[in-house]
Amino acid sequence: MLLMRLAVAMILTVTFGVQAFASDGMNISTEMLDNGLEVIVVENHAVPLVTIEICVKNGAYTEPPEYDGLSHLYEHMFFKANEVISNQPDFLERLRELGASWNGTTSEERVNYFFTMGVDSLEQGLVFMRDAIMYPVFDQKELENERPVVTGEYDRAESQPFFHLTQAVGKKMWHKYWSRKNVIGDRDVILTATTEKMLIVKNKYYIPNNSALLVSGDVSMEQVLPLVRKLFSKWERGEQPHEKYPVPEHPPLTRNEKIIVEKPFQVVGYQVAYHGPSVTLDPKATYAADVFSFILGQPNSKFMKTLHESGLWLNIGLGYYTLSHTGPITITGVTTPQKFREAEEALFKEFAKFNDPDYFTDEQMEYAKNQLEVLEIFSREQASTWVHTVSFWWAVTGGMDYYLNYVSELRAVSREDISKYVNDYIVDKNHVTGVLISPENREEIALTVEDLK
Repeated sequence: MLLMRLAVAMILTVTFGVQAFASDGMNISTEMLDNGLEVIVVENHAVPLVTIEICVKNGAYTEPPEYDGLSHLYEHMFFKANEVISNQPDFLERLRELGASWNGTTSEERVNYFFTMGVDSLEQGLVFMRDAIMYPVFDQKELENERPVVTGEYDRAESQPFFHLTQAVGKKMWHKYWSRKNVIGDRDVILTATTEKMLIVKNKYYIPNNSALLVSGDVSMEQVLPLVRKLFSKWERGEQPHEKYPVPEHPPLTRNEKIIVEKPFQVVGYQVAYHGPSVTLDPKATYAADVFSFILGQPNSKFMKTLHESGLWLNIGLGYYTLSHTGPITITGVTTPQKFREAEEALFKEFAKFNDPDYFTDEQMEYAKNQLEVLEIFSREQASTWVHTVSFWWAVTGGMDYYLNYVSELRAVSREDISKYVNDYIVDKNHVTGVLISPENREEIALTVEDLK
């Protein structure tokens, strides 16, 4: 999967201490409160709606094994009681009174919570968000009731055969610090979670200087900032968690790893994974990764013609997932048992060709850049969803600069940049190979772990 970066180059202006970035009809302003809370306003006056979002630099990457999955559980508990609203039914009733739709998500390097409502409810919505983020109450009974809800997500994931493949590959990829990549969490950790542990998560990470408050829609910074100052200035700054509790960098793979997962599956699932670039340590490679992934994904690419159009693979794709703490490069595909060996052989022959001067044309590279930019412009149409992208890049890249300069950096990607990316991270590099196959099909083709590339 190619993870699209929704970004645009913008012109910086400074007005009354607020940084404002505007281009192509899109407007973003930022301001920092004294307590370290970053306020980001994304203006879109097409409809009278507003989305209020809190983004926290929390997620799987902050979790040692004994906390594996508690960022996810915390996300669920956010929609429970707080010191102002004492139970979940009243919490949900208040959301209905505001006419709000709501949700939250947890990923490797971000947790976010958001409400969308009519713009006339802006101040009430900010009050509601303040109470939820600053004054949570982790009632032990509510916590016990929510545990099976979270593990129910685990059960649904386990009903999908490909989940078992990606988990098995992930455990090999991140063997030393698996809990820091395992977003869904560990079932036993979730089922034994205590209020004490949840409060530790809150006190470490749910502080203003580790968070951003984003407001998008039919609003301006002039409307939003006075309200935010009034409501959020009492939120107490804490110690910088990523300085006090630094996230360990995962060591590189020292050898190729292989694994076969047996599950009922009519065809053969396949994944090869590499350690890719960190957006913090090697940002230039991340732009090349986007362009290269897009080139390979086009039907007229040599990659797709050789592997997919030929019928060797029913589907196949290469993508890079941008993260600060080592983003993975994954090649995921599906083939038939009868074609598996030929398909895998052809795939690795393609890897060896990535450096060929004629593997892609200048026209294909320019087309990829153009289409990435066009897709980003379209993605900004709906402020209530686009704001989630803004918060993702704020959390993963440590601010707004990477995001705001993305298009100009994308435009600057050269063949040399792509060659360096594939040489640094893919060609002849250690990797993890995983196969998902039924016991019957495995027996039929006599597949062993040693057979894998």
